[in-house]
Amino acid sequence: MFDTNIRDDIFLFALQNAVKHKSIPKAGAILGSVMGAHPEFRPRAEEINAMLPEILAEVGAMSVEERQANLTALLPEMFEKMPEKKERVHELPELPDAENGVVMRFAPNPSGPLHLGHARASVLNDYYVKKYGGKLYYRVEDTDPKRVDPDAYDMVTEDLEWLDIGVTDVVYQSDRFGIYYDFARKLIELGGAYMCICDNDEFRALKLKKQPCPCRSLIVEKNLQRFDSMLAGEYPEGEITLRVKTDIAHPDPAVRDFAAMRVLTSTKHPRKPETFVYPLMNFSVSVDDHLLGMTHVIRGKDHIANTRRQEYIYRYFGWNMPHFYHYGRMSIAGLELSTSGMRRGIKEDLYTGWDDIRLGTLRSLARRGIQQEAVRAAVGDIGMGDTDISFSWENLFAKNKALIDAKTDRYFFVPDPAEVTVANAPAMEAHAPIYPNRPERGERVLFFTGKVLLPKSEIAAGRMLRLKDLFNIRITSQTTAEYAGKSLTEARAAKAPIVQWLPVGSGVPCLLLTSEVAIKGFCEAAVQNYEGKSVQFERVGFAKIDTVKEGIVTAYFTHR
Repeated sequence: MFDTNIRDDIFLFALQNAVKHKSIPKAGAILGSVMGAHPEFRPRAEEINAMLPEILAEVGAMSVEERQANLTALLPEMFEKMPEKKERVHELPELPDAENGVVMRFAPNPSGPLHLGHARASVLNDYYVKKYGGKLYYRVEDTDPKRVDPDAYDMVTEDLEWLDIGVTDVVYQSDRFGIYYDFARKLIELGGAYMCICDNDEFRALKLKKQPCPCRSLIVEKNLQRFDSMLAGEYPEGEITLRVKTDIAHPDPAVRDFAAMRVLTSTKHPRKPETFVYPLMNFSVSVDDHLLGMTHVIRGKDHIANTRRQEYIYRYFGWNMPHFYHYGRMSIAGLELSTSGMRRGIKEDLYTGWDDIRLGTLRSLARRGIQQEAVRAAVGDIGMGDTDISFSWENLFAKNKALIDAKTDRYFFVPDPAEVTVANAPAMEAHAPIYPNRPERGERVLFFTGKVLLPKSEIAAGRMLRLKDLFNIRITSQTTAEYAGKSLTEARAAKAPIVQWLPVGSGVPCLLLTSEVAIKGFCEAAVQNYEGKSVQFERVGFAKIDTVKEGIVTAYFTHR
């Protein structure tokens, strides 16, 4: 056996490599470093190689900050000599005309809680307001009662607070119907809009042929008369539309004489039930962006056609347009993001609610144990380029791990457990740290008395296992094993997996929920004290303890 000095040297080589490269080193790289520094140990390379997995696991359990602090404390001169590795910095582009501050807005429709797609828009706008100073409006675009969920008013506010978006003012468009009516009248007077009573299908057919409808040539006085009649309730739903006069031969049919206001009586607005004349998005957004003084607008490139429409309104009124930026689409694999799809799934009991971990809502991520700082960093990395991209779960998980690793206590969880009797083993206590290399945080003591719970997936006759922080066993059947000594070197030579375990009778039932499956098992009893907090189940991953009821722990898997 080697003395502790050589083990300490190997630990330092591994620690230096991990700090330098900000990742866990490969065993081969460390073995090479040791052999280079200690050529006298080359005949014993196999023994050193057997020590490496445990040492690398010890280094891997530390956060980036802890590795750096440990290396500085153990060998400061070694740390000082290391060249600094520059991290890639994701810089967002500068905004023009922003020297004196900016006015920006995050403007969702209150149809449900916020999801990852919303996070991108809100974080980008928030970033620039904090960078340059100014105002960030949270504008509630609730002028379509068919798309308003009354509960969403509070849910969106809560989500923005969780995401730490620095809202300076809140504006409800449903409080501004009178303003939109006034500007609609002005637009008609300017000759920029007309009141159309054509059948919608007939209008659409004419528009596709680049032909005007008969209403387009009405004089201003006749249009104002129709407008007043609409506000007086003389037109039923679907029989009159305010249209903005554009280029009827525009290359994009969606831009040709687009609708700006309509009558809607079949759905009542939850905040303004007396309302029946509603502005459409492009009209209300243009009016509000001007009146609220927007300087820069950041939104998805699915709004490019809307920007072209809104440009007509700005021109008619002689307003200066904000700077518009349109970022590419962000696809997110494996999650339901459609608000209507999520709501339907909740009603059909496919999902437990808006925070079901199979959904892409921010409250779902929070329930899983994802930190808001990680979400902000991950969507900030994506930026606002116009290229379509796929959301990187790996990047989000890496950022989240960097935030929670150092403050998350370690415990055992045995999934799908089997009870195994271990023959010929001495009674023993396993002393497992609550957090590696931090003795001040305490330890867990597991008392081995002959029977243990092991994951069924690890049990195979003749196989050697290393019970973590205890000793080796050799499986003899599905329910029995025999003691195989304490030697970690022998375990490594036999390529024995290190497995989590629990003494029979010491743990509590635990249900670990992932986005795909529910895993039944047992965890250490102390986990019951972590309701609402995160733990790391060793060799399984991070989990947020959701509830502890009647001695049963329910946890949500966060990531590895």
